[in-house]
Amino acid sequence: MAGQIEIILTEEFKKTYKKLPEDIKKKAKKQLKFLGSNPAHPSLKIHKLNGEWEFYVDIHYRGLFLREGDKYILLTIGTHRIIDRYKKD
Repeated sequence: MAGQIEIILTEEFKKTYKKLPEDIKKKAKKQLKFLGSNPAHPSLKIHKLNGEWEFYVDIHYRGLFLREGDKYILLTIGTHRIIDRYKKD
C-alpha cells in the first residue's frame, strides 16, 4: 500500500484498550504497528464487517476501525464478542 497510514484512536478505543490484559496489550501494540506500516500483513486478517473493518489481535481478540483513505480510525478493541455488537442484521 502506498503512503503511510495515519492511525487515529477514538476515546472508545483508548477506554477499551486500557481494560485489556497486559499480554493482549503487548500483542495489540505489535498488530497496530503492522496496521500502520503494512495493513496487508497476514496476521492482521483484515476484512470488512458491514461499514467497519476488523483486524485480529489474536485468536480471541479483535479490533474495529473505519477507513478514510490513508486514515484508519480505531473504534474499539476487545474479545471477539465486541464484533457481535457491531454486526448489523
